Amino acid sequence: MNVLIVEDDPVTRRILASQVSGLGHSVDVAAGGEEAWELLGGVRYPLLICDWMLPGMTGLELCRRIRARDTESYTYIILLTSLSGKERYLEAMEAGVDDFITKPPDIEQLGARIRVGERILGLERQVRNLEGLLPICSYCKRIRGESDRWEPIERYLSQRTESRLSHGICPTCYELHVRPQLDTP
Repeated sequence: MNVLIVEDDPVTRRILASQVSGLGHSVDVAAGGEEAWELLGGVRYPLLICDWMLPGMTGLELCRRIRARDTESYTYIILLTSLSGKERYLEAMEAGVDDFITKPPDIEQLGARIRVGERILGLERQVRNLEGLLPICSYCKRIRGESDRWEPIERYLSQRTESRLSHGICPTCYELHVRPQLDTP
């Protein structure tokens, strides 16, 4: 799994990268929130391990930006912090953090939290796949939508996607259905 580690302390960053790659993951690192945000624009990172206290863009601000962007895939965020207290915890959860680990991180605890993230990401992938299944009538090609109402596939797709449909006839259907009609006097 691709993991992005965001940590401004070079020693901690190197240790974390070594530990996480030792757990079998592909690791990229960033020294700050802005650098991480740029990396997130070009590469898919299912898991982000991020320090709370970063110069410039904080870990919480980075988390808020990640949650605000419109993307189909989820990023599981583990926040590293030496901060404590109920208010801090609630603030981080409100920003969209999934899990916490105190600094300095314990490798066994970090590994366990990464495995939890992997399970959640796996479930999210399953849900996305199930949502992609469309109940369609094999005869009339209508789709069952909300309230078990069957509607034409064109209407269903145009209301739920930005797809624009154009109609045509595939070569097989042309030969099976259209050509016989054309050949009939």
